[in-house]
Amino acid sequence: MTKLTPIESEFATTEEAAAYEAWFKAEVEASMADPRPGVPHDQVMAELRAIIDAKKARQD
Repeated sequence: MTKLTPIESEFATTEEAAAYEAWFKAEVEASMADPRPGVPHDQVMAELRAIIDAKKARQD
């Protein structure tokens, strides 16, 4: 087990870094294989803005 410093990596060991890399690759591959159509950026941003505005309104 090779230890890493915070300057080298956000992970404590090379094993942790490799495990994250494998998980991330699998997530990307699954996303790319998903046959559903993508959601336009403007639509996503509008939906998120509505969520943020609703939460802010509840805090006031």
